[in-house]
Amino acid sequence: MNDRDRYGRGSENAQPEGARVMRQVPRSAPAQRQRREQPRAQGYDDGYDAPYDSGYNSGQVYGQGGHGQGGGPGIPRPRSGERPGAAPNWGRRIKVGVLVLVIAFLGVSIGTYFWADGKLRREVDLSKVIDRPDTGKGTNYLIVGSDSREGMSAADKKKLHTGSAEGKRTDSMIILHVGDNGNTMVSLPRDSDVEIPSFKGSESGKTYPGTGKRTKLNATYAMDGPELLVRTIEYNTGLHIDHYAEIGFDGFASIVDAVGGVDMNLPQGFKDKYSGADFKSGEQTLNGQQALAFVRTRHAFAASDLERTKNQQKFLAALASQTATPSTVLNPFKLYPVMGAGLDTVIVDKDMSLWNLASMFWAMKGVSGGDGKQMNMPVSGSNGGNLVWDKTKVKQLVQELKNDDKVTVSGN
Repeated sequence: MNDRDRYGRGSENAQPEGARVMRQVPRSAPAQRQRREQPRAQGYDDGYDAPYDSGYNSGQVYGQGGHGQGGGPGIPRPRSGERPGAAPNWGRRIKVGVLVLVIAFLGVSIGTYFWADGKLRREVDLSKVIDRPDTGKGTNYLIVGSDSREGMSAADKKKLHTGSAEGKRTDSMIILHVGDNGNTMVSLPRDSDVEIPSFKGSESGKTYPGTGKRTKLNATYAMDGPELLVRTIEYNTGLHIDHYAEIGFDGFASIVDAVGGVDMNLPQGFKDKYSGADFKSGEQTLNGQQALAFVRTRHAFAASDLERTKNQQKFLAALASQTATPSTVLNPFKLYPVMGAGLDTVIVDKDMSLWNLASMFWAMKGVSGGDGKQMNMPVSGSNGGNLVWDKTKVKQLVQELKNDDKVTVSGN
């Protein structure tokens, strides 16, 4: 093998070529300036003009752009509609907060309405009442307090001094007229002398002709319930009853306790062993048991039935006034127990709505505040222990209520 073969064929010389000096190629001035001005990336440099950036040691976190919306680690992402670095849009946030509160309030209100509406005991069918007088202006409610002992234990009856009589009778009857010229509460004494007219049986559907028989008003309720009571009142007064509401002993006491008691100012004290009443004069708060004794007491007064109806009106107005207050309506821990106690025990007609029921309570509240009148049905005398109405005054009273005029008639 000769030297030529030993050293390959890429050179004519027998010895390897020495290192040659490469001639420097001058760069243009703009290119040199560009290279000087361009910052060199930290990382691998292959010696060429364009540096290779490996991504290391740059502080960049993969998955987030260095100049993206995140703004890099530790920098909060701006909210939609806000420029990066801008101050928070408090006006917009307040509007959103208010909207959320309004929606929540509407949701609770609608839910409460349907809950309460479903609890109403619509058990009285006024469509069964026959030969009804024409409706007038305003709305007439018949509010009845019965001596029903429904749901009461023996201990409850003893505590509330109710006795254990079977069935139920009316202890109080009040016509509440709601109109544009002030509201009027007219108590109908349970011993009122009335004629029982022809009527259709609420259960049998059979028509019973009138015989001219006269009896105490509360006896009609015992005979055939609310429908006959309404029929008898309409027949003897000529006033159309639009709605009916009834509450028994236990329900009445429960509502008073749920509202936290009712404040009363009694001009004089009195006792009654039959109702359990034992009151001193002056301001005091009556609980459910005391309230029931207060509205039932009759033996402590000379004009027993008439004086009792005045106390019933006074107490119902005070109860409504204390219930329909912001401290009760806006406090769910107080509102729901009060509504639950009332709606579970109040019996109303089939056409009674929650709005009607609320209107009734607000009207009673208005009467207690002086926006209306409280009175007894005018009485001219008695017949065998029954109170006889003053026909002239009753006719004028009914006419004023029908026309929604200001009531000028005075009662007993």
